[in-house]
Amino acid sequence: MVKQIESKSAFQEALNSAGEKLVVVDFSATWCGPCKMIKPFFHSLSEKYSNVVFLEVDVDDCQDVAAECEVKCMPTFQFFKKGQKVGTSDLERKHVVKEETEWT
Repeated sequence: MVKQIESKSAFQEALNSAGEKLVVVDFSATWCGPCKMIKPFFHSLSEKYSNVVFLEVDVDDCQDVAAECEVKCMPTFQFFKKGQKVGTSDLERKHVVKEETEWT
């Protein structure tokens, strides 16, 4: 299940309550065509990987969260672990995803 984030405090609470779990955040906008196209796939991943927390942030509704996470375009996907952003490079992202979900 993908949790819709509607405020900065809700975002922080979701990160904190995830504990040791990997958190995948989809930063998107309702007017963004590519965001609409990837949304069903993102939701299907949330059903497949119950050990991962999936969040969705509308950048227009949560501009403060998008700014804090330095989102420049949509869709943007970011990974967090223990409240901290991880996987900031392609190599690191692959390692994090493989380690946490066994995706190939």
